[in-house]
Amino acid sequence: MTMRRNLMRATAAAALAITLAPVHAQDVIKIGEINSYKAQPAFLEPYKKGMELAIDEINAAGGLLGKKVQLVIRDDNANPGDAVRVAEELVSREKVDVLTGSFLSHIGLALTDFAKQKKFFFLASEPLTDKIVWQNGNRYTYRLRASTYMQVAMMVPDAVALKKKRWALVYPNYEYGQSAVATFKQLLKAAQPDVEFVVEQAPPLGKVDAGSVVQALADAKPDAIFNVLFGADLSKFVREGNTRGLFKDREVVSLLTGEPEYLDPLKDEAPNGWIVTGYPWYGIQTPEHKAFQTAYQGKFNDYPRLGSVVGYSAIKSLAEGIKKAGSTDTEKLVVAFKGLQVMTPFGRATYRAEDNQSTMGSYVGRTKNEGGKGVMVDYRYVDGAKVQPSNEEVKKLRAAE
Repeated sequence: MTMRRNLMRATAAAALAITLAPVHAQDVIKIGEINSYKAQPAFLEPYKKGMELAIDEINAAGGLLGKKVQLVIRDDNANPGDAVRVAEELVSREKVDVLTGSFLSHIGLALTDFAKQKKFFFLASEPLTDKIVWQNGNRYTYRLRASTYMQVAMMVPDAVALKKKRWALVYPNYEYGQSAVATFKQLLKAAQPDVEFVVEQAPPLGKVDAGSVVQALADAKPDAIFNVLFGADLSKFVREGNTRGLFKDREVVSLLTGEPEYLDPLKDEAPNGWIVTGYPWYGIQTPEHKAFQTAYQGKFNDYPRLGSVVGYSAIKSLAEGIKKAGSTDTEKLVVAFKGLQVMTPFGRATYRAEDNQSTMGSYVGRTKNEGGKGVMVDYRYVDGAKVQPSNEEVKKLRAAE
């Protein structure tokens, strides 16, 4: 009899566990996040902290739809195939409600295609390639960060104002670098028809032979340089360029170099006077940025980087989208994100209905070596809405959709 009672209790307990398991799962909203943490730690470690801060704030305020929010992170090993594999795992096994992330453009494109094939919502937080919202754009993919086209368009007026005729180009030889240079050529040529592009150097990402690149640029005797290198490649390029006098009496327009992730490591080698996009966190006095900076420094005892802003704003975007949709259902989120407005540390951003691109902008200014540390000076914020193509152009670019 005792044995029978024990068996009945065990059966009842098992049935209760089966009943409660899905209920417990329904109490959590899972955000699946995929990124190149091991390959790009300078940007992505602060990015992860930004996400964590946003999650903490959301959960402290009661969560979303009465549920706590949980972040489930995977590393893509800087490989598109691995990114798709872990996306499949997050959706099928972890049962995440939405996907976000990616840093490198070719990985962002792989996840964009995954979202299309699986009809699953994906917010591309950081990858810059225009194809994510244009040629390869689809209704399931939105993008937060200002695109390559937008950031280059922010800098072109400054480049035109230099009135330099002979330009050299240096960029990492993959989607982001290629598209940045193509856009720069297109927009500069339109504004300054007599411009010449006298030399191009396109080393593989992460494998720049700085000596030969700098020498090739110097041999061409350009009036100005457009640089798209970042990270360790940028550091090597700057060091070798300083050593060989490449930048002496020569203007440089350099995408991303004003971001603390890439400017800070240059230390006393930081160049003077480069025109850059970046993030002068130490000088932004808007209420929304001061609140973010105070909260970030209070939690991490460190200053924010641009990655911090992007990670924080990505999670806040998803939160606003889920609240507006009243659900994590993909189709409802797709509709909710059309015209969605989100308050970021850079101010209000809107996800354009035309191409699913956010209007979050960027800061443009010049570099200055201030006491052995690189900073941005003479900077201004450029609203992303002011550097996007017209609706008619976007329709042509998204024709495949």
